[in-house]
Amino acid sequence: MTLSKKTSRRTFLKQSTAALGGVTAFHVFPARVLGQDGQPAPSDTIVLGNIGVGGRGSAFVRPGMTAAVCDVDANHLKAADERMQGKAALYKDYRDLLDRKDIDAVTIGTPDHWHGLMTIHACEAGKDVYVEKPACKYIEEGREMVNAARRYARVVQVGSQGRSTDAAYHACRYIRNGNLGKVSRVTCWHYENPVGDWTPNTTPPPELDWDLWLGPARWMPYNPNKVHFNFRWLLDFGGGQIRDRGAHVMSVALWCMNADQQGPVSVEATGEPPHQGIWDCPPTMEITYEFKNPDWTMTWSQPGEKLLDAPFGAKYWGDKDTLIVTGGDGGCGTEEKAMQYTPPSDGVDVFRSPGHFENWLDCVKTREKPVMDIEAGYRVAVLCILGNISYRLGRKLEWDAEKEQVINDDEANRFLKLVGRGPWNL
Repeated sequence: MTLSKKTSRRTFLKQSTAALGGVTAFHVFPARVLGQDGQPAPSDTIVLGNIGVGGRGSAFVRPGMTAAVCDVDANHLKAADERMQGKAALYKDYRDLLDRKDIDAVTIGTPDHWHGLMTIHACEAGKDVYVEKPACKYIEEGREMVNAARRYARVVQVGSQGRSTDAAYHACRYIRNGNLGKVSRVTCWHYENPVGDWTPNTTPPPELDWDLWLGPARWMPYNPNKVHFNFRWLLDFGGGQIRDRGAHVMSVALWCMNADQQGPVSVEATGEPPHQGIWDCPPTMEITYEFKNPDWTMTWSQPGEKLLDAPFGAKYWGDKDTLIVTGGDGGCGTEEKAMQYTPPSDGVDVFRSPGHFENWLDCVKTREKPVMDIEAGYRVAVLCILGNISYRLGRKLEWDAEKEQVINDDEANRFLKLVGRGPWNL
């Protein structure tokens, strides 16, 4: 697959200068980390490009490392330019950023529906990738993300930061060393999805390229309750808390259960239909995942039983004991018995991350797999995707993890494939 480009390529510098008040200054930094063969070079400096720099994506803009930033919203670009003091190139079309040979690695902090294509194109362009969770919107594109990372020997970290917290590290080795006995179930809890209103559709603001924001998603009229943080509550772009926080909580769960390579055999979801507004994610939701060899179940409950006064987390049920792990993102916590535990000399230990972003940067240099490698991130995304499909169809799904298909359900399988708009296809 090759990175396709529109006949008329439009960069921010050509079309949006007015919206930014004339800000166009930038410096080009030479690439000093990776050679043409993908091997580390002598310098420790990694040259970054940041794609999607509003909200969460703004945290990846790093003076001294960032050479270019990209966003379809000129206001986000202006804020990033101010942070960089004019020392980064500004782009509206991410393909222009990927064309730059001096950039070693990119961060992707866009809405979910862009994660797959951008990651694949970045790997094709020879860039290592830090992509926000969940890894993908569709099963098909998720597998292609894994394939692209392996084909082009790229380091791809998915932004489920829980695996890089001390609490998750201690919980993981506590569970894997048999302190709970045989763990037969994991119960995850979270608060409800929000319910929106009927804010009318309107004309996109001049600073936003609405068509490029939509990208591979089906076209629809602009609405302020569809963009930026609110994209999470629409199935076309996000998919509710199961994809937002669920990708954190279940990432830690699969790690603790040593199940990164294990897919579910069935998924069954129920949910309360939205009562009002344009957001179409269910306010309440219950999902049950069944796993085999070893046999265990995981449930996702919105709302569920709130434990240790934490808004979200998971409880691990063994035949000897239980353990609670709160959070799942950068704010994980766990019980003191796990925090104080030290495995025996012949016991199981797990990787202790120095920090999620830091782990990725280290791996860009060493060429090792990060703690939340794209394969693991894809497996978590599969759980989120299947949960929403089961809810939408109102039935239990039998999943063939090897073939990556729903068994004997053509309608469900149609939801697994990206049907991109215009040029935005695999």
